[in-house]
Amino acid sequence: MSELREPREVIREELLMHAPILAAVADGPMTVPQIAESVDAPAHEVVYWVMGMRRYGLLVESKEADDDGYFSYCSPDWQPTEDEKDES
Repeated sequence: MSELREPREVIREELLMHAPILAAVADGPMTVPQIAESVDAPAHEVVYWVMGMRRYGLLVESKEADDDGYFSYCSPDWQPTEDEKDES
């Protein structure tokens, strides 16, 4: 298990994590645990970065949580493909 870092250290990395997180959600919405796995970072740190990006409009959240209680996040300009529209 990784050691917990001070919140200010995690927050300081937010600007560096914008590009990897945006690349992770480029193909569609992802939950925080999925983003964490994609960028190889602990989920508790990814929450800080995602919430910061959401606050400034870089990410938007889904209207409803999934069955596990997680909201998904995507780029504000992401549009589902026809196949993804048919699934919903």
